[in-house]
Amino acid sequence: MSRVVIVHRWGGDSESDWIPWLKAELVSRGVNAVAPDMPNTDAPKIEEWVHFLSDLVKEADRDLFFVGHSIGCQTILRYLQTLPEGVRIGGAVFVAGWTRLTGMTEEEKPIAVPWETTPIDWQKASSHSESFVAIYSDDDPYVPVENSQVFKEKLNAKLVLDSGRGHFTDDEDDVTQLPTARDELLVIMGLPVETTLI
Repeated sequence: MSRVVIVHRWGGDSESDWIPWLKAELVSRGVNAVAPDMPNTDAPKIEEWVHFLSDLVKEADRDLFFVGHSIGCQTILRYLQTLPEGVRIGGAVFVAGWTRLTGMTEEEKPIAVPWETTPIDWQKASSHSESFVAIYSDDDPYVPVENSQVFKEKLNAKLVLDSGRGHFTDDEDDVTQLPTARDELLVIMGLPVETTLI
């Protein structure tokens, strides 16, 4: 059975934004979908988040897929670079993934710096799958759309523009459903893309 792990954003949790909706959409299609509450969400640390994700996943294989939101995308990439050579996952969908942020408060900047400055081994991360999709909005106050070019260049990711969605959050942007992410994920999972299930 296919497994999907959904990794929320900095300051979010398993009930934030469009994550409960996406999980329900996947479960209704017979997919084993989980959306864990990541540790220390208001001050996320690379080592904590990657270790937590690794413990959750246990064994990675081609039936494993990821969806990440914002800092969740980085967490997935940093997890992938820890996998042994030859291990392959099914793919990943990244929503508002970034290497550089804007619009942070003075309190947030020290938390973001390690995520911005600790290198990602893109080549190693990308070696574990051929199916990556990166979704961006053209009015995201934190993630300039230029970040998309990094994901395209480093991962050969398919780029999708979901216009007018901000940072894809429920509180600031009123985004509680994200059909774009669902449909792109279903495609890489090889499942039918349907807007309504009978």
